[in-house]
Amino acid sequence: QVQLVESGGGLVQPGGSLRLSCVASGFGLGYLAIGWFRQAPGKDREAVSCISTGDGSTYYADSVKGRFTVSRDNARNTVYLQMNALKPEDTAAYYCAVGPRTTPCSTAAYDHWGQGTQVTVSS
Repeated sequence: QVQLVESGGGLVQPGGSLRLSCVASGFGLGYLAIGWFRQAPGKDREAVSCISTGDGSTYYADSVKGRFTVSRDNARNTVYLQMNALKPEDTAAYYCAVGPRTTPCSTAAYDHWGQGTQVTVSS
């Protein structure tokens, strides 16, 4: 069955960087996209970025455009989220998920979820 394992979270100062990794396995041709989502305390889970495992097309939430970059290494079944210029408001639990399409990049469109990795941006 589908398994997703996130890693790379931690504590970082504002303006710093982190690189999250998501190793995915057990999904077939019906799942052609991997997304990154986050959930802060008291808030709904929201989309951060999604990427096609086929052609590499991407989506970014407005709040992270220009700061975050999603990429994938299909040979290693791994998707990365490079997060630069981090802000305190980026603090959240970050989850990866697989879905059938890159867009819509939304929680409703993605089917299987990892356990999450915590990102805390604080001085």
